[in-house]
Amino acid sequence: MSAQGRHKMQPLSIGLKYRTRIGLWTVSIWTGLVGLVNLLSAVSPSLPERVRWLMPVFPFPIRAGGHVFAALTGFLLLTLAANLLRRKHIAWLLTVTLLGISIASHLVKGLDYEESLLAIVPLIQLIVMRKTFTARSDRPSIYQGVRVLIGALLFTLAYGTAGFYVLDGRFTVNGEPANFGLFASIEQTLAIFFTEDNAGLEPTTRYSAFFINSIYMVGAATLVYALFMLLRPVLLRGDPATVGDRRRARDIIDQHGQTSLARLSLLKDKSYYFSPSGQSVIAYVAKGRAAIALGDPIGPPQDRVEAILTFSQFCDRNDWFPAFYETSTEQLDRYSKLGFQQIQIGEEAIVDLTTFTLKGKAAQNLRTALNRSAKAGYQFKLYESPIQPELFQQLKPVSDEWLKDKQGSEKQFSIGWFDEDYLQDCSIAVVCDANNQVVAFANLLSGYNRREVTIDLMRHRLDAEKGTMDFLFVSMFQHFKEAEYDSFNLSLSPLAGVGAKPGARRVEKALNYLFNHLNQFYNFKGLHQFKEKFQPRWEPRYLVFPSLTVLPDVILGLVRADSGDRLFEYLQLEYVKQALAAFLDR
Repeated sequence: MSAQGRHKMQPLSIGLKYRTRIGLWTVSIWTGLVGLVNLLSAVSPSLPERVRWLMPVFPFPIRAGGHVFAALTGFLLLTLAANLLRRKHIAWLLTVTLLGISIASHLVKGLDYEESLLAIVPLIQLIVMRKTFTARSDRPSIYQGVRVLIGALLFTLAYGTAGFYVLDGRFTVNGEPANFGLFASIEQTLAIFFTEDNAGLEPTTRYSAFFINSIYMVGAATLVYALFMLLRPVLLRGDPATVGDRRRARDIIDQHGQTSLARLSLLKDKSYYFSPSGQSVIAYVAKGRAAIALGDPIGPPQDRVEAILTFSQFCDRNDWFPAFYETSTEQLDRYSKLGFQQIQIGEEAIVDLTTFTLKGKAAQNLRTALNRSAKAGYQFKLYESPIQPELFQQLKPVSDEWLKDKQGSEKQFSIGWFDEDYLQDCSIAVVCDANNQVVAFANLLSGYNRREVTIDLMRHRLDAEKGTMDFLFVSMFQHFKEAEYDSFNLSLSPLAGVGAKPGARRVEKALNYLFNHLNQFYNFKGLHQFKEKFQPRWEPRYLVFPSLTVLPDVILGLVRADSGDRLFEYLQLEYVKQALAAFLDR
């Protein structure tokens, strides 16, 4: 199918998507309503006239059990209602089962046909919409949840049985002292969960009362944990991509890559999605409920729409939100037509090497830095790949000292990290002192069908001369200008220029607030000012995502990908997620 044909079909598919959303919201709200009614009905007495009709058929213990099941299904349906919006297949299966149990329990406990009819409505709708619920849960988590549930039920039964057997003499049953043997203890434990009045059981001491409550607590905690495991989004474990996938991705990126993000797409933390035609690749990291692609799809232009659409469908099946990080202005119209939203996340600084000069008043500070470094005996050297092990022995102490001073750790996802396998294929620019010891370095990315060089890591010793990094950058500019490169990319300046314009969206104003108030932790402004001294042109970059409602999850996933899932950063940005969500709700 041609790209033009796919564009023509798109409005129809979006219409279907909206109708599906309405159906999902309807069945979810109705399911939650049934759950709420079940809870209210479970604690309300049945009508005496209807009970008289049931007494010959169902004795009191069975009718009382109907109340218990109504309460239990009410709680579970309230929990599952939100997961139906996620189109979870497991949630659909559990909800259909529980609605069936709910209908039966209402009829058994008091011939409450009104509540049963209420439950039939979402049951029919769920059966009609069954093909909509395709989102998978994490299979190992499902197995673990089922194992935990079964094991905990057996443990709870054993715990209750042992407790009643040991605490014999501390309970009464229907006003008479209870004597629990082994089988009576098992029967009483089951009665705790399946009868309304615990089969007439009454504790006679504070400890025996605590014991009964502890059985409920163990059962409830187990049930909640099992539900959490059953409904988890798909998790990626171990190596995110196979050797074959990495080789296939590299072939596509070598042929179609256009930016420095192409090289970063080959880092070890990336997974790969290939378009149905096999011509395009999307490098992504899945964290929580977000699958965040680094940049735009890489491949021929005519295949990009199909790549974005099928990647979105792939994410839906895995219960993920698709997002694209650091997309360019040229691609925004394509995403908008496909129903995505976007916010600016910063600006990329690009130095035009064809016009770069050290002449004039604007470059006075750079000339001063060059002169100071020359007097200190500093030298600039550039090492091409493959990098030899001896150089890494000098670079590693510089990197470690820099990280320790920043009180941070290596970042990932949109930048590289100090990894010899990665750095070995890069060019590395260094500044050496008069004793030929490395005092600063940066690794460089180039190629991918453009005459442009991009900076990645840049690190220096704490005792380096003032202006050392200026000396390093100017030396790199001069070297690559002589090599007839067109531009030097100083990479993204996060949050720069975001929300500063009068017509900025609310979410961009929220990011501008973070830019101004989190600078003490992340030094956004300092990084921007450092790049500004080289007089680059600034190109905006964007985060593309499905809707504002999922943006907090996408941002949290992005931070987890950037921090490598380290706990401290994760907890810090959970606060940022909550603050952003609160700002959007204002």
